[in-house]
Amino acid sequence: MTTPQTGVGLDGVRVLVVEDDAVIREATTLGLEMYGLVVQTAPDGLAGWTAYRQQQPDVLILDVMMPFLDGISLCRRIRETSAVPILMLSARSDGIDIVQGLEAGADDCVPKPFDLMVLIARIRAVLRRAQPVKAEGHQVTTLDDLIVDHDALEVSCDGAAVRLTPTELRLLLRLVESAGMVVSRDTLLTDVWDYPDGGDTRLVDVHVQRLRAKIGKSRIETVRGFGFKLRR
Repeated sequence: MTTPQTGVGLDGVRVLVVEDDAVIREATTLGLEMYGLVVQTAPDGLAGWTAYRQQQPDVLILDVMMPFLDGISLCRRIRETSAVPILMLSARSDGIDIVQGLEAGADDCVPKPFDLMVLIARIRAVLRRAQPVKAEGHQVTTLDDLIVDHDALEVSCDGAAVRLTPTELRLLLRLVESAGMVVSRDTLLTDVWDYPDGGDTRLVDVHVQRLRAKIGKSRIETVRGFGFKLRR
């Protein structure tokens, strides 16, 4: 097997893999290390929580079903204080775990069994979304009581600061860019999640739901059969 080239923004990136299946855990570690990532692992959710607090990784990969503390609960606990990129792994085919993981604050979900190249692509995508997006000049968008500072990457609503994850922030910025116009789910998957050929639209739906909870439920309108519109 040809060893893939390392780099492309992944050299030295610290990733924590929390997975109770030893075979998957070890295979994932070997695969990620070939791309230059520095991998730490934990066999269950409680061990993962300890490792997260001690190591402060750049990205986390969490299995959903684990003993002591499941991945969804661990994700929710991390999200109480951190916007670190989180990928969830789910073996269930009914999609419930995916939705619950996204609602808990995960940035993306990867179904099992997964291809290593897919996982690497998803890691690259969440890391890109975690990078600051600076506007040219100092741009501030005001929509009623919603204020988006594009330069400082700060959002406030009704005078109070709004804490967003990198994915939520990029979603909001994309909707602000087209305020008053409908943006399709496929367009959002491409522009926000870096899915070039479409993907699971539940990613968009759940993140819009999370965003509504933070900036106001009526601010983002669902246009059935088309997509979403941020009201001016």
